[in-house]
Amino acid sequence: MQENTALFEFDAQIAAQGYPLVCGVDEAGRGPLAGPVCAAAVILPKDVQIDGLNDSKKLTDKKRRELFDVITASAVSYGIALVDEKTIDEINILQATFRAMAQAIAQLDPSAQLALIDGNRAADFGLPVCTIVKGDGLSASIAAASILAKVTRDRLMEQYACLLYTSDAADDTPCVD
Repeated sequence: MQENTALFEFDAQIAAQGYPLVCGVDEAGRGPLAGPVCAAAVILPKDVQIDGLNDSKKLTDKKRRELFDVITASAVSYGIALVDEKTIDEINILQATFRAMAQAIAQLDPSAQLALIDGNRAADFGLPVCTIVKGDGLSASIAAASILAKVTRDRLMEQYACLLYTSDAADDTPCVD
């Protein structure tokens, strides 16, 4: 049973206002002290219904990983971008987040006509934007972006941990996914 209909209705209302290609944009990694910030942008088809889609923070790791594959397979377009910790230190986390968001949006093909940004601040991304506080719980496309960003960053951080573990290990046992 579809329990997240409101997320899709929100996006449909935006599309009905003359923006058929709306992308949701969210990030992961603004709070941690290690690793990059990751942003994703997602354009979902107007008729898509993805069971279980929700704010990534409300889902289990297993469910996020399952939805990652569903989202990437069903999206009209998506982009994922990382900005490394060195750049974060140079330009600050907010500007690094905006840079990652801009890079993710730039990957979209076709391009979005409007970007729905999770949060209360945005930069100039070259298209109209609408910031939405707690947008990952209100918009299907932002929720999808939150999942892509979170899963991508989690996978990368797991690879980093694996590299640290195997470089300290006496044998050359590889990490297992």
